[in-house]
Amino acid sequence: MKSGEFEFGDRIQLQDEKGRMISFTLAPGEVFHTHKGFLKHDEIAGREDGAILVTSSGMKFQAFKPLLSDYVLGMKRGATIIYPKDLALIIGFGDIRPGMKVVEAGAGSGALSIALLNAITDSGTLTSFELREDFLPVAEKNVTDFFGRKPSNWKIVAGNFSEARDRLTERVDRVVLDMLAPWEQIEIASHILNPGGVLIVYVATTTQLSRTAERIKEIGTFSEPMSFETLLRPWHHEGLAVRPEHSMNAHTGFLTIARRVGRDGVLPRRRRPAKGAYSTDL
Repeated sequence: MKSGEFEFGDRIQLQDEKGRMISFTLAPGEVFHTHKGFLKHDEIAGREDGAILVTSSGMKFQAFKPLLSDYVLGMKRGATIIYPKDLALIIGFGDIRPGMKVVEAGAGSGALSIALLNAITDSGTLTSFELREDFLPVAEKNVTDFFGRKPSNWKIVAGNFSEARDRLTERVDRVVLDMLAPWEQIEIASHILNPGGVLIVYVATTTQLSRTAERIKEIGTFSEPMSFETLLRPWHHEGLAVRPEHSMNAHTGFLTIARRVGRDGVLPRRRRPAKGAYSTDL
């Protein structure tokens, strides 16, 4: 088939006139049923990406191959996913590029794995650690469904990230930690990162954020960590009626990013601690 056409094995996303979305995988001989008629998969194959499909009873859908953000939000979950707005920041602020060697912990439902594999392309490698074995098949299926195959440059490991030094044969360019207590694994990340490499840590609470950032400063092998969150506010626009939507994608998590320094160590920072920052008084 030509590029830009639907093929068997493709994930298809249908959007109705009210903006509601449904997705499924195109397979020979299958039929997609709605409350207003059906669509035969065999008649969708070969149609143009972005086509309008009409069911047997006249219901219309716009059909696309889903974007990564659409796929992630609609896929089956074992663990809570990292949302698309945070995935984009991890890739962007982590400067994750084709050909890089990347390690993540943990794999969860595979959302981050998909984004990382998409960024490094076939020329890079990704090793994903996951402590919970019940999450492994979910992550594997989601990644495989997105790419249409299990990527040959992806290795998923059942085990703790603390085993990374023994499991890896060479240092890596990026480490992404998405776990409950990442501050316990900062030394391991330091050992496996190349000088100049980037550590990215994703946590949900301010307590986790504080402990992670302070641990990064303590061990003396990383640059000053930068931490932030992002709030995504959609806007309604229809003619001159332009206003924020009534709901927004607010806090989902915090990102902390630091660079692995070389043999010369960390350049001391002049800092004026905030009043009470390190006080134990109640």
